[in-house]
Amino acid sequence: MTPCLFSISYAGFWGQSVLSLTEFIEHAGKLGYPAVMIAGKRPHLSPLDADELAPKVKAALASAEVRCEVLGAYTNLSQPSIVGCEVPHIEMQIGYVEALARTAAQLGTKIIRIFTAYEVEGQDPQAQWKRCTSAIREMCDRVAVHGVTIAIQNHHDVGLHTAALLEMLAEIDRENCKLGFDAWSPALRGEDLYEAAKAAAPHTIITTNADYIKVPRHRYRPELVNYERQSTDWVRAVPFGTGFIDYTAFFSGLKDGGFDGAATFEMCSPLRGGGELRNLDACAATYLNWMRGGMFV
Repeated sequence: MTPCLFSISYAGFWGQSVLSLTEFIEHAGKLGYPAVMIAGKRPHLSPLDADELAPKVKAALASAEVRCEVLGAYTNLSQPSIVGCEVPHIEMQIGYVEALARTAAQLGTKIIRIFTAYEVEGQDPQAQWKRCTSAIREMCDRVAVHGVTIAIQNHHDVGLHTAALLEMLAEIDRENCKLGFDAWSPALRGEDLYEAAKAAAPHTIITTNADYIKVPRHRYRPELVNYERQSTDWVRAVPFGTGFIDYTAFFSGLKDGGFDGAATFEMCSPLRGGGELRNLDACAATYLNWMRGGMFV
């Protein structure tokens, strides 16, 4: 497996220190990462800025001796109820992914990660499913001319469970459509990580990793002079290997299933220890050491 560092970790969205994209690439190389995943939005590599940025990014990759394995697209293929058919919401996202594919070709990048959709209450689930499969199929057809493969990450509601995701992949039926299969979602939902990873592995080209703890939540009920347990825990990011996710089982399943692609570390939520550069770097180094110690790279 190829260890990658995701630029979103240094983009500042969750209070972290911010590095420009070229600074991030140099930083990743110094941390010992041979490859990176780049966020396809500002402040990093939005298609709106790509004509100016792509040559600088390509030069930075060459200088740091780092490859860009993946561009991360931020899609939500829901059709908002308030929008209806008035705004071409899905077409805009297909165009966004196609634009990223042109940039990917400039950088020598072969994979674009996408999300499916969050369910919209009141909309027919079958219609939402069909909208996703149809849009992803068109994305695949449009990016194929650039030598790009789409990787569907198991993040959003539609096609979330591993069985549902494999069903969706079969329905899309494109050679350049694969999976970006992660552990945190099936772990939170109670799937068997080894079995899920092994089943997904033959179709998976990337995995994006972070570790978490579950923090129990309670609410005080003064009329009862007691606390009421809340059904959903708060989930907090922690250094890799210190959370509740059984990554040994997960990576063993991926390996036994034949996966040998990009394994990306991300810090994409508030992190134990804070967002200062020193803590981000320590967590990035911990992931790399964990992967090497487990002989997964």
